[in-house]
Amino acid sequence: MLRFNDKGIYCEQADVYIDPWGQVDRAIITHAHSDHARWGSRHYLAHHYSVPVMRWRLGPDIKVQGIGYNEEVTINGVKISLHPAGHIIGSAQVRLEYQGEVWVVSGDYKLQNDHLATPFEPVRCQHFITESTFGLPVYRFPAVEVVQGEINDWCARNTAAGKTSVIIGYALGKAQHILYGLDKSIAPIYAHGAVVNMNRTLEQSGFDFSYAKPLDYSLSKKDLQGCIVIAPPSAVGTPWLRRFDPYSIGICSGWMQLRGARRRRGVDRGFVMSDHCDWQQLNTAVKLTGAENVYVTHGYKSIYAKWLRDEMHLNATEVDTLYEGESIEGDKEEAAAENTEAGIAPPDTSTAQSDISSPENGDA
Repeated sequence: MLRFNDKGIYCEQADVYIDPWGQVDRAIITHAHSDHARWGSRHYLAHHYSVPVMRWRLGPDIKVQGIGYNEEVTINGVKISLHPAGHIIGSAQVRLEYQGEVWVVSGDYKLQNDHLATPFEPVRCQHFITESTFGLPVYRFPAVEVVQGEINDWCARNTAAGKTSVIIGYALGKAQHILYGLDKSIAPIYAHGAVVNMNRTLEQSGFDFSYAKPLDYSLSKKDLQGCIVIAPPSAVGTPWLRRFDPYSIGICSGWMQLRGARRRRGVDRGFVMSDHCDWQQLNTAVKLTGAENVYVTHGYKSIYAKWLRDEMHLNATEVDTLYEGESIEGDKEEAAAENTEAGIAPPDTSTAQSDISSPENGDA
């Protein structure tokens, strides 16, 4: 039912694309990150919570229809519905059913409940399309509550020492994940302009991040001393940080589990926090779908597809896409090195199939 072409994942029967990277007539969007929700399509369908963010990022005049989880629409006999992915606010898996055949496109997802994004719900299917951003055994993330406790303890120590705590995370998704778990009694909380804009956009869907205040540039360094600041990765190493001196920088990412990741980013502390699945979550998700056919996209797709074939005896195929996942430059190479030490084979760099309509590369 689904196949890849030069514009993305295509359902010919319904004439729709899921997260296309080219300009198309009708696009179903799993979530509002820029590698999945791109400008230029004529009509969009997404979860209600993603609509304000898409309008903010793609333009206020885009034609976009918002629907709820488990709400079904039918296009030319294809039943289409969105289901929680747990990745960020508004993230969704796309379920497509036609003549008894069921496909699920997961987009980006995680099984850990961060108590902010609607938790992941497994959807039974015959064909499952999964990411593999952290698709190596080395990635085993701590519980959300453990990481939140580490961040709060670090912030409290910094405040007691008269230092500002600068916490780095993507403006959409990670920043809100960080904010939701912060102990607001530790110190005043400020946010970089990019984070403030995203928070205000999400507040249109009923979420409250008003406690993360825009930076008041009339405040002196002394006024800001000991506060907490949430900023995107682009702020690291820029003059913008000087106003917070003395400060300590912490970065939140799944890559922080690797040796040397914090050092390469030039930060003081790394927190293992991701909005993607770790190794165990990926395996659990695949099993819960009951799918016999699995198509592995961005990340360690060759290694993970081979694992699914060899260890779980599934029809697993790696496919090429333009999705990016969670990226911190240079850390994927270190992960490969660590797994080589653990006896995990390096990825196969041969060209992947471009048509995922069936394990045999034919239309289904």
